[in-house]
Amino acid sequence: MQNPSSLPHYDRLQTYQWNYEHAPDPVELEIPDVPGDWTFCGLPVPSPLGIPAGPLLNGKWVRYYASLGFDVLTYKTVRSTARECYPLPNLQPVTASSMTGQESQVTLTDQMQGSWAVSFGMPSAAPETWREDIAQTRRLLPAEKILSVSVVGSLQPGWSLDDLANDYALCARWALESGADCIETNFSCPNVCTRDGQLYQQPEAAALVASRVRAAIGETPYLIKIGHLTQENAARTFLEAVTPYASGIVMTNSVATTVTDADGTLLFNGEQRGICGFATREASLHQLQLFRRLLSELPQDSSQTQLISCGGISSVQDVRQFLEAGAQATHLATAAMCDPLIACQIRAELAKEPL
Repeated sequence: MQNPSSLPHYDRLQTYQWNYEHAPDPVELEIPDVPGDWTFCGLPVPSPLGIPAGPLLNGKWVRYYASLGFDVLTYKTVRSTARECYPLPNLQPVTASSMTGQESQVTLTDQMQGSWAVSFGMPSAAPETWREDIAQTRRLLPAEKILSVSVVGSLQPGWSLDDLANDYALCARWALESGADCIETNFSCPNVCTRDGQLYQQPEAAALVASRVRAAIGETPYLIKIGHLTQENAARTFLEAVTPYASGIVMTNSVATTVTDADGTLLFNGEQRGICGFATREASLHQLQLFRRLLSELPQDSSQTQLISCGGISSVQDVRQFLEAGAQATHLATAAMCDPLIACQIRAELAKEPL
């Protein structure tokens, strides 16, 4: 099998725009089959292995990771208006152990150790660009691959919650018209402090947006991406609010905290940043277990909402554990950023010892 160090992946030392413009070409690899009858929000899929929106900046990035063995591909969050990325650094390696959400800070490091602070701010190409790109991507992707498109509302001065909900719905409809198989609304961005980045902490607002999106996309599978929720009451209230509309919940986006340099100086103007990677694995697993239990306690219709896990999943053992804990699929963002061949490697192990 090809050496992962020889395969391209997001270059954290370059700008977001540079990475957008330098997407790698798909590769030719022998992709092992994963035994079993797999579905994703009711759609047939060759495996439960997916990748969340983070690394898939455009259609060419989507097709590249599809060629590496990922079957659920999530197109990075798009908006109804163009939005620039935050300045560098956008991916800052950090030293962090297993996080719980109570950490006051983590410390940067020069070398990637498997965990990093994310600081993008949900950038987006203009709608005419991403709509055309999504349409082309769906045409070029193998039919069995699932293309999920992440969308977010773009809060404007003077807007009401109703305006924001309509903007989410507009983006969702555009993505569906362009060929998306699933729609994902991003209700969690730890680097955006306005309402559009924190909806998962506002159940009533989340329900309004979710209902508007559901009306816009009909029966199309609809997922909601959320952040780190640990309090049982808050988690239950959120689920009660959104499960009438959502096919699935994608978690955990990241665990937020501040970042310092080796001397203790705060980075990013002292604002929190989402920490992703190996350090979030246990937090993600605990949240999955909590949500699985809470869903089982809801009325039958709501309890059918599926859970999609991401956060620190990097091995076949992790995949098994998260699926056994109640995940319908596992998103391998952490591993994919460090080792693009991770899906192919996990598939090879699952072919020998099926789930």
